[in-house]
Amino acid sequence: MIKLDVISDPICPWCLIGKTRLEKALAQEPDHPFVIEWHPFQLNPDMPAAGMDRREYLETKFGGKDNAVRVYGDIERHAREEGLEIDFAAIKRTPNTIDAHRLIHWAGIEQKQNDVVDALFTAYFMEGRDIGSADVLADIADGVGMDAAVVRKLLSTDTDVEDMRKRDTHSREMGVNSVPTFIVANQHAVPGAQPAELWLKVIADLRAQNAAE
Repeated sequence: MIKLDVISDPICPWCLIGKTRLEKALAQEPDHPFVIEWHPFQLNPDMPAAGMDRREYLETKFGGKDNAVRVYGDIERHAREEGLEIDFAAIKRTPNTIDAHRLIHWAGIEQKQNDVVDALFTAYFMEGRDIGSADVLADIADGVGMDAAVVRKLLSTDTDVEDMRKRDTHSREMGVNSVPTFIVANQHAVPGAQPAELWLKVIADLRAQNAAE
């Protein structure tokens, strides 16, 4: 098996699109060689703990309403092409994602990372829920079979906060400056929401390489 590390942030729409495209390829190759692990990257590491109004955030980030509308119109078009119905209008706040990353980490211990990542994307992009909220995160944990009470208790502490920040910093020091970024076999970085066709080629190349060895 081959490790596929995914560096991502659950409020990044391109991460959702990239995951969808990857999974379309994997569905065509059910005996693919990948073991997938998700890693933290905060698009907004300085975001206040309570998050901020989404409109204010976007207009500040993109230099005004018109630019924000243009950028997100393009994202929405790509999402629809992948069969994703993102409801940007439902999203009222941009959260700090450190706690969401902690939940993804804890889910990995229970072999439930993919389920939690899916649930976070659905909660944020399709349902407009605040994934910076402990209540929402505990509910997501419960929905995938994790112990919500344990998760809620952990979220009330600083458990693994520093570890998430260190892992984020480590990725940046390696040269990661945008997400999603995929690392194949601890060697090859594949940045961006790549099409399914690229992943099918990567899988074919890995098989050819393995056969040659």
